[in-house]
Amino acid sequence: MEDVNTRKNSGGAPAVAGEAGSAGDSPTSRRQGAARRTAAAGSASERREHLVKLAAELFARKGFQATTVRQIADEAGILSGSLYHHFDSKETIVDEVLSTFLDDIIGRYREVLARGGDARSVLSEMVRIGFSNLEPHRAAITVMQNDWNYLRSLPGDRFDYLIKAEDEVERMWIGQIKRGQSEGLLRPDVDPKLTYRMIRDSIWVAVRWFRPGGRLNTAHIAEHYITILFDGLAVGERSPQHT
Repeated sequence: MEDVNTRKNSGGAPAVAGEAGSAGDSPTSRRQGAARRTAAAGSASERREHLVKLAAELFARKGFQATTVRQIADEAGILSGSLYHHFDSKETIVDEVLSTFLDDIIGRYREVLARGGDARSVLSEMVRIGFSNLEPHRAAITVMQNDWNYLRSLPGDRFDYLIKAEDEVERMWIGQIKRGQSEGLLRPDVDPKLTYRMIRDSIWVAVRWFRPGGRLNTAHIAEHYITILFDGLAVGERSPQHT
């Protein structure tokens, strides 16, 4: 995703470079100038990240549609016009919130699949990854649940990646469930797609009741869920399947 602020300021780079290399500059002054520019760039990056986090919290709390640019600016303690130095619209902000989350989780899923192992081990690790996102990506998960249909309805193809990401994640999960069935590790009489969707919804809906700093952290919740997922609640022999 292109940084709007970087795009706006790109035209000024040659002048700055020329000043730094002028005949009257000493090596020390050039180093100091470079250090100042690096610090300024770092501050701008940190400021942008801070604004994204503030906006994400507002989107999660109020809903993306109901949140205005003015409210984001007020929350940050800046004028609305100042926000446009970093982002051209609130769609750009939510785009960054969601794409960061999806890039993170899909990347981690791919790593698990690349490491290999039996299907039960891989699925267990994928469950752990899912629950581990409840804290760092809480706002993004909430926005995905509440505003998915609205974002997909917006003109253009800006948010088409949401569908592509969802499809890739679904293929990963279903592929492992089917592999577990073929390996004899998972029951052959369950529907892989339905099973995936029940697992997915169980994990994501937890964002509504999980509270960071509570009695259980996400790792504890994941292990409890894995136990229920693979071992169930009932003791003794499994009840016959009803038709």
